[in-house]
Amino acid sequence: MKRILVLGAGGFIGSHLVTRLKNNGHHVVGVDLKYPEFSETQADEFVIGDLRDPNVCEAVIKDEIDEIYQLAADMGGAGYLFTGENDFNVMHNSALINLNVSHFAIQSKVERVFFSSSACIYPQFNQTDPNNPNCEESSAYPADPDSEYGWEKIFSERLYHAASRNYDLNVRIARFHNIYGPEGTWNSGKEKAPAALCRKVAMAKQEDTIEIWGDGTQTRSFLYIDDCIDGILALMGSDCTEVLNIGSEEMVTINRLAEMIASHADKSILLNHIDGPIGVMGRNSENSLVMKSIGWSPKVSLSEGLLKTYQWIDSEVVKLKVSHN
Repeated sequence: MKRILVLGAGGFIGSHLVTRLKNNGHHVVGVDLKYPEFSETQADEFVIGDLRDPNVCEAVIKDEIDEIYQLAADMGGAGYLFTGENDFNVMHNSALINLNVSHFAIQSKVERVFFSSSACIYPQFNQTDPNNPNCEESSAYPADPDSEYGWEKIFSERLYHAASRNYDLNVRIARFHNIYGPEGTWNSGKEKAPAALCRKVAMAKQEDTIEIWGDGTQTRSFLYIDDCIDGILALMGSDCTEVLNIGSEEMVTINRLAEMIASHADKSILLNHIDGPIGVMGRNSENSLVMKSIGWSPKVSLSEGLLKTYQWIDSEVVKLKVSHN
């Protein structure tokens, strides 16, 4: 049994990770500004604390901790990251967290640290063609992310690599590609496309119109939460020190994503395309290296994952309607 610290344990991926680690028999300490929104945490201990504060980091990153999973960040979907209104907070908050975590992980000689980076680090110039984006790991430089969120992530990748070179911190880094699933935020203004579209479809009646930002031809791939956790644990259990994509190669347009969700809801939905933040025109995971390095690949199809996610969000919408009546 390992003693494991999960930072960002109140968030979507973090709370799912805590549950899996507990099911695997470990002692888990969670830290976040808040408890998980949609279910009780499974952590043995849960500390409500601000990781931007070095005193909080020093208190939780102790010598007896075997592994750290660092998922804490100031982030959200396109409506949060690409308007420009949150740029300073996104960079400042996340950078402070990673500066603190890396420092105290070195000081406490933690055996292994996982850092969650993002596909948002990939250069804009490789993602202009929606049908042929290049997100191979080696394409990260010369760097030109499309958001300050991406710039902070690439800075923090370099920070953890420097900690590894200079202080022998044993680091694993993955670049996540649009993780989705049940118990993710769906109505907060920080939700990502699958959750936002599930909400819109769940709230719509037959033949209703829902809004899509942009013309809907922008492409993305989406990875189901269970596959993401599998990928994290496979990487942490390996000797691989390369940065790896953890994502799906099943790329779809946003229009197609909306159609798939409407089909699961058994609704006929019309799409109204409006101006809004869309990010790059194309993004898709490239999984050759991750498959070769740690033997991981996704198991859950987009259709299967969307069905589970839609059913959960639909039940949340029903609860919301009941509470308002």
